[in-house]
Amino acid sequence: MKKALKKAMTENKSQERKRPYKPRKSGAGRKPLKPDYDAAVILQEQMKVAVALYANHSLQAIAEELSLNPIKVRKLLITAGVYESEIADAVNAAFAKKRDMPYKEALLAVAAELNLSKASVTSYLPYKKGVYFRENCDREQISVGAERVRRMRQRKKAVEALQSSHDEQLLWQCVVAFQGYRFKTISGLPFSYKIKTGRNGELTKELWIDRREGSKSLTWSSVLLAFEKTEGKPLVERPKALGDIRGVSYIYGIFRRFGLIEVPAEMKE
Repeated sequence: MKKALKKAMTENKSQERKRPYKPRKSGAGRKPLKPDYDAAVILQEQMKVAVALYANHSLQAIAEELSLNPIKVRKLLITAGVYESEIADAVNAAFAKKRDMPYKEALLAVAAELNLSKASVTSYLPYKKGVYFRENCDREQISVGAERVRRMRQRKKAVEALQSSHDEQLLWQCVVAFQGYRFKTISGLPFSYKIKTGRNGELTKELWIDRREGSKSLTWSSVLLAFEKTEGKPLVERPKALGDIRGVSYIYGIFRRFGLIEVPAEMKE
């Protein structure tokens, strides 16, 4: 059996013919699947928002808004030229003196000089040439960055519309836009919510809080009861002031982010 199989493979191999070589036409490579993504544009958008928020928000708050970590936010602000600190100034001054060295060698030299890790040095340097993603970065990373910018614009637009008109439909648009956003309760506990899709393909008007396993849904009727007390952006010192409503601690955090209520000065970041 083995001899017969070997003989057949040998005969097939002898019958194989190589295809003639055809040189590829210039520019005939695979077309990019996402040609509209521009890494430099994404960087500029993120920097613009980060700089705008930096006047009144902490790095952590900006990070939550942009769905980034605080180190990346700091790097955005350094790239924009608005972030200052002793260590950032020291790193950039030391790095500037080593411009003639290869990039990686300069990083290691600065790290040794300032007794920092290579990662720390990198985090205090601006993004090179204004490009947020590496040139060989995969499409998924670029897609995530573009999606963050798109979602950020959508949320900003929804909040502005709601603040200009105290309307139930505009509130719902805000609620839909902020799915997955990390809110905080009055005690500082983070939470987010999602809205499930019903059998008819439409969103159900229930907010499923994911702060802890087994959390129940927050009904739309409860949200509206609290919404009735936010006309004119009143000062609301505690959640219960919105009413004896199930899940009001979450509603308070949501309304605070939407700019529907004023909160005590000590709660402002």
